[in-house]
Amino acid sequence: MSSNVPFPELSPLPTHLAEAVGSLIHAPHWMGLALHLPLRFEDKVTVTAMDALQVGQKANLVASVVGSDIQYKPRKQLRVWVEDGEVSLVLRWLHFYPGLRDKMPDGARIHISGQIRQGYGTLEIVHPQIRIARPDDNTESGSPIEPGHQPSGVLEPVYPSTGTLKQSDWHRWMKKLPEACFVDTLPNKLIQQHQLLPWNIALQTLHGQAAPSQLFDLNLRTHAAWVRVKVDELLAQQLLLQEYRNQRTQEKAQSLKKAVRKGLVEQFLRSLPFTLTGAQQRAVRDIFEDLKNPYPMQRLLQGDVGSGKTLVAALACIKAVECGHQAALLAPTEVLAEQHVFKLKPLLERVGIRCGKLQGAMKKSEKKATLQALAQGEVDVVIGTHALVQDTVTFKSLALVVVDEQHRFGVAQRLSLIAKAGNGLLAHQLMMSATPIPRTLAQTYLSDLAVSNLDEKPPGRQPIITKLLSQKKREQLVAAIEHEIEKGQQVYWVCPLIEDSETLDLQAAEATYTALIELMPNRRIALLHGKQDSKLKQSTMAAFSAGQVDLLVSTTVIEVGVDVGNASLMVIDQAERFGLAQLHQLRGRVGRGSLQSVCVLLYGSELSQTAKQRLKAMHDSDDGFYLAERDLEIRGPGELLGKRQSGLPSLRYADPLVDKDLLNTARAIAQQMPLDDVNTRRHIQRWTEDTPWWLS
Repeated sequence: MSSNVPFPELSPLPTHLAEAVGSLIHAPHWMGLALHLPLRFEDKVTVTAMDALQVGQKANLVASVVGSDIQYKPRKQLRVWVEDGEVSLVLRWLHFYPGLRDKMPDGARIHISGQIRQGYGTLEIVHPQIRIARPDDNTESGSPIEPGHQPSGVLEPVYPSTGTLKQSDWHRWMKKLPEACFVDTLPNKLIQQHQLLPWNIALQTLHGQAAPSQLFDLNLRTHAAWVRVKVDELLAQQLLLQEYRNQRTQEKAQSLKKAVRKGLVEQFLRSLPFTLTGAQQRAVRDIFEDLKNPYPMQRLLQGDVGSGKTLVAALACIKAVECGHQAALLAPTEVLAEQHVFKLKPLLERVGIRCGKLQGAMKKSEKKATLQALAQGEVDVVIGTHALVQDTVTFKSLALVVVDEQHRFGVAQRLSLIAKAGNGLLAHQLMMSATPIPRTLAQTYLSDLAVSNLDEKPPGRQPIITKLLSQKKREQLVAAIEHEIEKGQQVYWVCPLIEDSETLDLQAAEATYTALIELMPNRRIALLHGKQDSKLKQSTMAAFSAGQVDLLVSTTVIEVGVDVGNASLMVIDQAERFGLAQLHQLRGRVGRGSLQSVCVLLYGSELSQTAKQRLKAMHDSDDGFYLAERDLEIRGPGELLGKRQSGLPSLRYADPLVDKDLLNTARAIAQQMPLDDVNTRRHIQRWTEDTPWWLS
């Protein structure tokens, strides 16, 4: 790949400026400064008639000084009276430098910019920006009397700033950007093909060369200059993702083609009392094809709650064992790991696969035995938590790693596990997520991964009925719980916190547990939360799964993976406090069997607009893919992904939700820019957060 392709004549920022802007711009060099773009633009050019002024309006005026004074009570301030025709206005400074009054003698013609306020009997502007017009000047030009106010016929950019830097500082430094910052990295052919603005014009426009007529489009960020910036930013991301894909094909993994223990997959499928859905069959087929490659698979398996992801993951593990290797399933919590052991171990052992578990809470003797069995190849599939990532864990022949709820693990944790394949190889990686990632975000952030969507549910599953209920009707809810238990069914009651919190005013799990015991003394009620001892958590969950508990009061530790087919009612207390994705995950703990199930969202009296939107979306739909899109619309992409990949820049200007068309443009351009081309390397360097190699 090409290197040594610096932009010409590019140098670091002066030390004092680099230190001052370090917390604001993504890199302390001129290119980083050039990409520190304005928050908004202000029109200090277009003159408003004095007789058309309105309170609250930001206006530019031209008027004559008719008097001034310095008032000392109730506080020292400078007042200047100006008029144009028969309309007058007061300019007021509460803080002013000596000599400011002398700059505005009676009769002077001045240009004024500021926000109109209602004063004592007249309109006024507090701390306006002003300049004195020259006697021979009837235009908007003049000599500035306040530092940094640049009289011109263009819009004034307003930059994100800190207390140490004023707008005048930003304007001054932006005028010193070297030519290297304006070098275009896109070939003219692509610029013309996609009708884009040349880079130098786009950058100059945004840094203070835009006409007043462009104000609306610039502040809405729909102007052609913003379009070019957004396309370039999205393009850099697509090129990086393409680079990641290419790098992965250079790495080595076991090619799972040749079966050593023939017929395991077919035997397992015949043992199931049902057939796979069409979506599951497609996912299995794609995974098996990936596993044949001599480089590591990187596939995301995403699907709605109850869509059968675990079964697909089990088949991937069986394929690895069939080819004579080992597989590991990594779960984020002990509760979820235990559920996987409970569900998968009997299924795998039915076809002769040796299944083990590894968790931090195990006895030392159990852990030692498991570690020895893994190293000697006496365990085919191991299910565990973060304990699998420890240095003491070795495998005889690890070929596949399945990561459940992949967003809960850091990149380093996943990499350390797949590196346990040994002999310079990496394990294939299948990541699972029960929180479907919207298609737009997948194209933006995950296009270096292969993605399988399970968009069908197994036959026989009934839709979950979702009801909204005020906290004032808790008594009615208790009666409904009693009715479900009378029918022999089980109930979840989920609370957000373990302990009382005066600031959040949440119903605590322990307080709810105590209250429900008093209300239903004849029912078997249990409590589950993350701070309990591991053995207590496991025994409580096992008792609930076995039908020995009627009502489980729990925190969000049961959010994912818990699968109890007899549970038909879910109560989510203080539902307005949860995010939409989390609400949907919790709701998915019921409706796991053929029973008609209900989810009750218990909400408080005061709801924010966002909370109302979330609850309405939950009430209207149980489609996880639809809800993922709504979640993106309601709260934006930042919280939906977590940290994706080291070195991948976050988006500063493009919005995947709003700029879908620009994303398609960037993807199309990326296909036409070879990764080893000089301009491609320069384009990636322009937008990456790391210090460019030419400054390192």
